[in-house]
Amino acid sequence: MTRGTRDVDHASLPQLAPEARLRRLELTVTRRLDGLLHGQHIGLLPGAGSELAGSREYRPGEDEVRRMDWAVTARTAVPHVREVDADRELSTWVLVDSTPSMDFGTAEVEKRELAVAALAAVGFLTAGVGNRLGVHVLGAETVRRFPDRTGRTHLLGLLRTLLAAPRGADGARPPSLASAIDGLRRSAPRRGLIVVVSDFLDGLPDAEGGEPTWEKPLRRLRVRHQVLAVEVTDPRELELPDVGLITLMDPETGQRREVSTGSARLRERFAAAAAGQRRTVAQALRRAGAAHLSLRTDRDWVADIVRHVHVQRRLSVAGPAAGFRGGVA
Repeated sequence: MTRGTRDVDHASLPQLAPEARLRRLELTVTRRLDGLLHGQHIGLLPGAGSELAGSREYRPGEDEVRRMDWAVTARTAVPHVREVDADRELSTWVLVDSTPSMDFGTAEVEKRELAVAALAAVGFLTAGVGNRLGVHVLGAETVRRFPDRTGRTHLLGLLRTLLAAPRGADGARPPSLASAIDGLRRSAPRRGLIVVVSDFLDGLPDAEGGEPTWEKPLRRLRVRHQVLAVEVTDPRELELPDVGLITLMDPETGQRREVSTGSARLRERFAAAAAGQRRTVAQALRRAGAAHLSLRTDRDWVADIVRHVHVQRRLSVAGPAAGFRGGVA
């Protein structure tokens, strides 16, 4: 199935993300979640902490023997105990797909803009004292990496940078989503929350039921981190309207194809192929152990995010689950 892109004049940065709009977003998300944001993460693993911070000499009568660092003790011939950091601070890394396939949208926003909105929501939801946010941007030619930092100023700077990023040229071959996910895994040594925002169209198998190329890297990422996959779609990617003869273009290869949307048979085949793609994506995300949040350019994405957070909250209360938790849900 080919993918198209619309030919429009893109709005300026102030129009896309004025300060007042970002403030309303923060208030909307915070108010609609009503108390689920602050003081919820008490550690990603049981106990005093899970992140090794070093070793120090054993203090008789103060330290527990079970905390002995036997490796250091053997090297130094002096009893040492492990010191760990409590997981009270949340480290969040977001991979944002900004390849040419995201420059598409037939509703109020493009997929790229919706991806930036998802990043904004994640940033506001995970905001807290000491919490850190880092971002990798998969672009048309390379992956841009922004280190994890704290604070509202850092988040707003990331949003403005993404909205102002240049669009990729037609026919450009961006790095694969699989390699970008693998690079994110290497850049996030501290256990935390990983969010991948993409249309997940890259690396799909030719036949339904196959394994996308990004599934294994995502599964490896899930071993250490909690992973949320945010799937961004547009209604015209799921079904074609009857508008006569149109030209579809794949923005990542430059291939074009004229199709007659007046053919009911063609529209049915297109919808069936699109539904098969979405099933393949959903099944791969489920096998990889990632929580799955679907956002569409023609829906209330804030309501979708809030609904997902509430569902994950209920799942986390009911029992262990992979999802948008880590102090947020």
